[in-house]
Amino acid sequence: MSGLEQLLDTISGYVWGVPLLAVLFGTHLFLTFRLGFIQKHTFSAIRMSLTRTREGEGEISHFGALVTALAATIGTGNIVGVATAVAAGGPGAVLWMWLTGVFGMATKYSEALLSVKYRIVGADGSVAGGPMYVLEKAMNMKWLAVLFAVFTAVAAFGIGNMVQANSIAAMVESNFNISPWITGIVLTVFTAVVIIGGIKSIAKVCEYLVPFMALLYVTGCVVLLFLRQETLPETLQLIFSSAFTGQAALGGFAGAGVREAMRFGIARGLFSNESGLGSAPIVAAAAQTSHPVRQALISATGTFWDTVVVCAATGIVIVNSGMWHSGLKGAELTNAAFNEVPYIGNAVLTFGLLTFVFSTILGWSYYGEKAMEYLFGKRLVVPYRWAWVAAVMVGSVASLQVVWTFADIANALMALPNLVSLLVLSPVVASETKAYFQQKAES
Repeated sequence: MSGLEQLLDTISGYVWGVPLLAVLFGTHLFLTFRLGFIQKHTFSAIRMSLTRTREGEGEISHFGALVTALAATIGTGNIVGVATAVAAGGPGAVLWMWLTGVFGMATKYSEALLSVKYRIVGADGSVAGGPMYVLEKAMNMKWLAVLFAVFTAVAAFGIGNMVQANSIAAMVESNFNISPWITGIVLTVFTAVVIIGGIKSIAKVCEYLVPFMALLYVTGCVVLLFLRQETLPETLQLIFSSAFTGQAALGGFAGAGVREAMRFGIARGLFSNESGLGSAPIVAAAAQTSHPVRQALISATGTFWDTVVVCAATGIVIVNSGMWHSGLKGAELTNAAFNEVPYIGNAVLTFGLLTFVFSTILGWSYYGEKAMEYLFGKRLVVPYRWAWVAAVMVGSVASLQVVWTFADIANALMALPNLVSLLVLSPVVASETKAYFQQKAES
């Protein structure tokens, strides 16, 4: 088993290496300029996302699609992943992570637009869409569409399910001495109650859960910063300066410091907001919308909330705590940073992890379900949902290093077919965008 773990770690390091990160971030930059900095419409898109009126074919509202995507996107990466970036790349990683979110909005916009444009609507009103349908219908590349669906199904059970359940069970056991079996049973029951009803049930729960959990967590971070406000100006200056001068995580300046800040900041930002990976547009395609551009604009705000707001808040709290140069990493660093403020810090962190992890399990269940539906048809939908529920229990009580690494590889491989469609079809995205805003200006 150790040999297998080592092999998978090597493969994971390669697929999540500099080439993929460069292509992903390069795609963000290319689409940002190709679309005339589509991010300028962010605040109007936020206002649009709050509407729940039915505009066209689809299964859920604009808002329902957005919060379901956010449920899957906002997870342990927003808390533990940010700490990993700061520990390895120093405070400057926070700025590079933030920039990844800003530019990644153009990619999230583009993949959502294509998924809505090329989605299919069944006679019963059910909707299916995502990069697999874009690759098949727009590019006639069925084989690549199948690969994307396979990678999505594998990544879903790992990163979106068992690994999330394992992390929450381990945290509850560590902080409250509650057996993983008890946590697993509770989590499994709650998951079953929500996902057996399908996307409408998932979206309904997420409409209440996601805004509540994100608002409370960010508010908690703001309170923590307020309690240590005397060091905040210095912290912000450190984040900006070290992004370009290379303040190392353990002190001192080094020539490789800037490169490490960029590498880890960009990597964790991409991993957190999933822009370019092709997952979020699967649920964007289910939205009731009158035009692909409208839902694409709303979908892009998901990256704004995930990285520009939530990840940034976590990163600033960690740097402001002064624990970033302690030598701690990942979850240990996060715990130490938040516990700098007794009682309040631990409460904010525990609440954030509990709700973020549960929401990720809900959101990714839909991604995996639609991937399986594309591969095998609707006959496996109900059995799949029950298998998903069972996997939550397994993940809560089992050791999952191999599962995590294998799913991590599949998650990275999802990006490759999706990026092909984004780059090849960028003229379609640009044309649809131009036509929409021209029509809007003339009306």
